[in-house]
Amino acid sequence: MTSFYSEEELSRLSFKSVGKNVLLSRKASIYGASKITIGDNVRIDDFCILSGNVTLGSNIHISAYVALYGANGIVLEDYTGISPRSTIYSAMDDFSGDFLIGPIHPEETINVTGGKVVLERFVQIGCNSVIFPNLTIGEGSVVGAMSLVKGELDKWGIYAGVPVKRIKERNNGLKKLIY
Repeated sequence: MTSFYSEEELSRLSFKSVGKNVLLSRKASIYGASKITIGDNVRIDDFCILSGNVTLGSNIHISAYVALYGANGIVLEDYTGISPRSTIYSAMDDFSGDFLIGPIHPEETINVTGGKVVLERFVQIGCNSVIFPNLTIGEGSVVGAMSLVKGELDKWGIYAGVPVKRIKERNNGLKKLIY
């Protein structure tokens, strides 16, 4: 037995769809598999959490301890990657003090807001980064380690910080490696 599910075992997990050459750690936690789509050549490492409406394209690596909370949708397009201990939220509680926080309370006492998060092709997220809901990270951009993304990021930039700021342009030459 390997540390990854076999193709047959993956089919029994009832994902919306699963591509070829998918390596999903047996130590990952999957919630709502019927809402999760996984493309080809995807690797999901130990202790990851995938929950809700999550769509993974092809040629993606999700490192250990990554959490994808997809209540309002998360899309990772082809050739994206997320480094260890990063988290993407598509919904967030209201911490103003006017509402209770968490899924254990009646719906009328909480205020959850959010929106879809999209990582376009070739996006890479550095370790220990946090991505807030309702935004798109443009094609080819990278987010440095320990960064906070609260809004849209333009294409082919290198971003870092809390909150992130564009540091410089990123070369898009890697596109020629796949076309």
